[in-house]
Amino acid sequence: MTLPSEPKRQDPIYIPAEKPASDPAHGAAFIFVHGLGDNAEGLQAVPQQFQAAHKLPYMHWIIPNAMESREAMTTAWYTPSSFSSFPPDRPELAPEEDAEGMFATVKYIESLIDACTKKGIPPNRIILGGFSQGCAMALLTDLTSEKYAGKLGGIVGLMGYLPLSDGRKLEDLRAVAGLPPVHGQVPILLARGKKDQMIPGRLWKATLKRLEELGVESDLEVHEYEGLGHSLSGPVLRDICTFAERYVPALED
Repeated sequence: MTLPSEPKRQDPIYIPAEKPASDPAHGAAFIFVHGLGDNAEGLQAVPQQFQAAHKLPYMHWIIPNAMESREAMTTAWYTPSSFSSFPPDRPELAPEEDAEGMFATVKYIESLIDACTKKGIPPNRIILGGFSQGCAMALLTDLTSEKYAGKLGGIVGLMGYLPLSDGRKLEDLRAVAGLPPVHGQVPILLARGKKDQMIPGRLWKATLKRLEELGVESDLEVHEYEGLGHSLSGPVLRDICTFAERYVPALED
């Protein structure tokens, strides 16, 4: 598979399927987007664990790298806002989000999906997942991408939140992209550790509320994990595997 390469960005890590389908249309891909301050190597162990256990053997894995951000002084998909456990007294006092950086990342993610489709993998056989900032970008791509909103096989959002969720920003963005007001039938898995100190609980609740308003409720699978912080765990990986097997299963050649 030929993946996009950019001068200031490390190339994605590509882990081919353990048992690839002979018919590309029966293949599958999982694009897994890391979080703030991390890189592709930080998530590489996830597909390696699945393949060691012979789980999802038909799945190709693509783990992209964020570029270095001067503002964040680390790798970032967009410049992060300062989160508070409590909402501001007035909406106008809420920190402004880096929409420009987010949509540059959406375009990059689209190029990764393009690479999969050029290989012959249909969009509905592609899962887009992410951790923390990566979760935010997976959700935003699914909701606003002119090319792929409502067309992917599934979304996996881990320990993150839905950005640009104030007011009717997302509805307006969907309208500009020529998308219907409500979300399509793309299943979404959202996971959160109950001891996550990085993403305030109010953002998690606001994410669930906004997704419901956007018509996602019937397609949404939500998991919360006792004792888990801002990290992955065995139960999280098991739920990802079950989700992937259910919505993007192995197909006979």
